[in-house]
Amino acid sequence: MSEIKRVVSIGAHSLDAEILGGPIMLKYAEQGAHCTYVHVTQGRLEDPDATEEAKKTYLEALLDQNKRAAEKLKGDTLWLGYVSNNMPSIDDFATRMKQYFVTEKVDLVITHWRGSMHPRHINTHDAVTIAVKQLREKGSDIRLVYGENFEDLVGFIPQAYFKLDSNEVENWFAGLREYAVFRGEINAFPYGEYYSTIGRVRQIESNNNGFTVAYMYASLIENRLW
Repeated sequence: MSEIKRVVSIGAHSLDAEILGGPIMLKYAEQGAHCTYVHVTQGRLEDPDATEEAKKTYLEALLDQNKRAAEKLKGDTLWLGYVSNNMPSIDDFATRMKQYFVTEKVDLVITHWRGSMHPRHINTHDAVTIAVKQLREKGSDIRLVYGENFEDLVGFIPQAYFKLDSNEVENWFAGLREYAVFRGEINAFPYGEYYSTIGRVRQIESNNNGFTVAYMYASLIENRLW
């Protein structure tokens, strides 16, 4: 893992990047890598009667959660400036990502698998995959893997397993808990229970002796066996 110096995790919404990339990025950060949690969109108040001030306050709260989560996960954060109703075309999105990867000298990208229930997750997968594929075709060594997210499980195949030590598990969940939605304040989905349980399931699958997370290779763009 030590050859990786620049890592980004790209999630369609707040919390996605931390779920997808947090576990492995904690390991890379410990080895000195620069890790960034990239958020494509931020949520917005759906109340049609919400005032501009209320919308601004809501956005500021999310951005603060982004920052605090990244700090707990030993990285920094970037919002691409989009909201759900102004996503760019896939081509424009991919071009922007490609430019970002080159400018930042990114070694490893983590993002959504395509088998998702959520259109913006699919758009993010497509744009990031196109960007990495085009860079690879030009000779770049940039790598891409897909993280595990409960909204992206259609066809997700665990291929690379990583055991987390107790400190890494604690730090990952500490970062996730910076989000109100993870704490159950936005909806009733049991995030904590789900990701605690899937860590034990992946542990059993991989025959590890501790909490384990799984990733899927971008097999359609790999040109050799690793």
